[in-house]
Amino acid sequence: MIQLASDNLLEYLPRKGFIVKELDTKKKLDVFRIVSVLDSLAASLSLEHITESDIERMEDLVKKIEFSISTKNYLDYQKYQNQFHKVYIDKCNNPTLIDLLDSLQNSFVRQIYLSNNEEKLFAVLEQMNEDHKEITNYFKKRDKENLEQLIKNKHWEITHLDMI
Repeated sequence: MIQLASDNLLEYLPRKGFIVKELDTKKKLDVFRIVSVLDSLAASLSLEHITESDIERMEDLVKKIEFSISTKNYLDYQKYQNQFHKVYIDKCNNPTLIDLLDSLQNSFVRQIYLSNNEEKLFAVLEQMNEDHKEITNYFKKRDKENLEQLIKNKHWEITHLDMI
């Protein structure tokens, strides 16, 4: 319970216990804006350390994400998309940045989009996976400028406020 509170998921009330912490939309959008800049920085820093094997791993994860979307398996989608970003984040050679992104991921970004409308949800996830394909291509081309811009200005942009 204490760990969940330190991860910003629970709030401790002295002599009463824990309650689930509610995040308002503005707070979520603020966090996504921060994550977009940090994720973009991690991608940029990782360019000089990423290998062909890493890029192949990212391509493989894009395919797994596609399959998860096609089978409407949200849990696998989440798992593989987290692994996708982790490939390059772990290569950024900046332990502080890695820890910060891990903390934000565990605290706030576990599930970006949720919806009872499966059709809408998986359409949004398909678009996000198209971003993953572009990210992978920019890594292949070693295109730092477009990689940074895509991650910072498009990939983490929340376009469906009703689903966060």
